[in-house]
Amino acid sequence: MARPLKIAVLVKQVPKFESLRLGGDRRLRRGGQQLEMNPYCRRAVAQGVELARESGGECVVLTMGLPAAEDCLREAVACGATRGVLVSDRVLAGSDTLATARALAAALSRLGQFDLVLCGRNSVDGETGQIPAQLAELLDLPLAAGVRELALKDTTLVVRCEHDDGGLRAELSLPALLSCAERLIHPAKAGPAERAAVPAHLLSRLDATQLGPGPWGDAASMTEVGVSRRLDSNRLRLRHDGDVAAQARSVVAELAERGAFDIDPEPLPPPVPGPCPGAGTGDVVVLAEPGRDRLTQELLGRAAELAVPTGRRVTLLGPAPPNLAVAGSWGADVVGTLTGSNAERDLADGVAAWCRARTPWAVLAPSTMWGREIAGRVAARLGVGLAGDAIDVVLDAQGELVCWKAAFSGGLVAAVTCRSAIRFATVRGGSLGLLAPRAAVAVRGPDLAVDPRPGVRAAVREFDGRLEALAVARAIVCVGVAVPPADYPVLNPLLHALGAELAATRKVADMGWQPRARQIGVTGRSVAPRLYVAIGTSGKLTNMAGARGAGLVLGINSDPRAPLFDAVDVGMVADWRDAVPQLVTALKQRGLQHGTPLLARGSTR
Repeated sequence: MARPLKIAVLVKQVPKFESLRLGGDRRLRRGGQQLEMNPYCRRAVAQGVELARESGGECVVLTMGLPAAEDCLREAVACGATRGVLVSDRVLAGSDTLATARALAAALSRLGQFDLVLCGRNSVDGETGQIPAQLAELLDLPLAAGVRELALKDTTLVVRCEHDDGGLRAELSLPALLSCAERLIHPAKAGPAERAAVPAHLLSRLDATQLGPGPWGDAASMTEVGVSRRLDSNRLRLRHDGDVAAQARSVVAELAERGAFDIDPEPLPPPVPGPCPGAGTGDVVVLAEPGRDRLTQELLGRAAELAVPTGRRVTLLGPAPPNLAVAGSWGADVVGTLTGSNAERDLADGVAAWCRARTPWAVLAPSTMWGREIAGRVAARLGVGLAGDAIDVVLDAQGELVCWKAAFSGGLVAAVTCRSAIRFATVRGGSLGLLAPRAAVAVRGPDLAVDPRPGVRAAVREFDGRLEALAVARAIVCVGVAVPPADYPVLNPLLHALGAELAATRKVADMGWQPRARQIGVTGRSVAPRLYVAIGTSGKLTNMAGARGAGLVLGINSDPRAPLFDAVDVGMVADWRDAVPQLVTALKQRGLQHGTPLLARGSTR
């Protein structure tokens, strides 16, 4: 390395997943929660420490929160960080992601110029994944999100990023900001005794007055969290036990009767015009990510539902939007193309310029790495509200946009509204239904040229199999750790019979048995197949929240007390090795062999 590096690492204190519990009223039990450093942030600390040591530089770790969050800094210093800085003040209470990013940007600026800023891919409690993009925009830095491999050559970073359906290889010039994926490096961890032994002089604090005039906290936040409600399961919870062959025959009969094997689902009706308070000017804009037609169609359908009652237009923007006939049938009135660059940072410049010139009412983007970076950068640039990773977006009685966001591992959803004139939201794919195509052709709007900004170059996208495979699958089989990779071929006949895609729980993805692009759950993907089959999973909220949009859910577990059976329509109390062959036989007996061949993937190690 050419010179010592000054590295900043941003960490967050979160509740341990295992300590999140819901009471009988489905509300979070706040007492007795265990707190820890966000798992993704542990990778950022470890990587920052390693790079600082190799270059002879320093690694400064920052966190923003209550005084108790100092424990994260102690752990980071115990693991080799040079020092820790706590950003804490009552004035900072109520900060949304934009206010948090602004405070962290001010803290970093006060501490001097850094060559590299590292943070976690996202926090496991909020899962918005917005702060890296918003902070990168405020600091005018290039961003590589979800970094899984990293090499530094002089002042150039060569990275491989873990994205929604595969990855991205890119080169970035320093200074830069990286968000770290879970398998980038072994996590930084230190025990209570090591944390307690950290000298006090290696820890310092910054308050709001040291950050600057503000505003800070709630006063600087452009979003507001309102009521929360239970994410009630409407599953049938039918359970079968006893002879496995008899179970399989009964389960297949029940699923067939309820339409689980119907190939073409009935689409939702198109929006019907009607009066609604709050009608006014300003388009509803949808950002179209290249290659994600299903997601674009979902967003356009919902945009049309939001726009029609208020007399607004739906505008589709993207670097490669569908043709006018297709876009119009999905709900777009106007289509605009962003030309000149496909880089997220450059596209954000174009979207920001478009928003400044036209002041749209709302902008909906996919909750993917692509959508989060563009929406996060534009919201930070314009100072507007951004509701991240919403599972639903609707109009309230006053005609205001309400974004419902999953919270506390999917057990509750909270209503998020924006205080700004332009409302941004990223929406999780698979959460919204598809509307019936309408007989309409969109008109072409003016193209908008964007100029490339320096910092990121040689970006090459790489995808895991077919893009949007899980999004368009009519059946999905999700496996847990009880199904080892060596046994995946046993699932092939079932995958073939159902025409199903293979997916996995978080633990399976963490162990490298399946790509993260195949992970279902709060920190993974949401899906909406006609049939979802859970095999060898416990049925935790963190996983089953991702299957909320499924038409029917079948669960297989040998433990009759497993929480899985409270989250399924039909359950089999059986060893999966016995159940799967019997299900295949029952499907054949009913003539339900209309699937297409699909081999299960083995270990990715």
